[in-house]
Amino acid sequence: QGQLVESGGGSVQAGGSLRLSCTAPSRYTVGWWRQAPGKEREFVAAITRSGDNSFYKDSVKGRFTITRDNTKNSVNLHMTSLKPEDTAVYYCAAQDNLYRWRNWGQGTQVTVSS
Repeated sequence: QGQLVESGGGSVQAGGSLRLSCTAPSRYTVGWWRQAPGKEREFVAAITRSGDNSFYKDSVKGRFTITRDNTKNSVNLHMTSLKPEDTAVYYCAAQDNLYRWRNWGQGTQVTVSS
């Protein structure tokens, strides 16, 4: 399985919205992670293969929603009420059967200005 591909990043003002997309096969649980300058990569959200279950970092609950469309091999991250602290490079990754995250994409930049 090759690298996943992210798209949809950009620059917005605080309070704005963005939607990120990840091309990912339907057989994987897929997660979104982010890395801000000078910080470690952190988990943001994940969705199971069927889309029945999703998980979120506490600080994005109620603002971010992860969805998937398996007919299009697409996993999306809908981000609303964005804050400057959401500024980071966002990555998607697939979880293998040993619960390891792999097939990382190259990332897409999200910049939120105050």
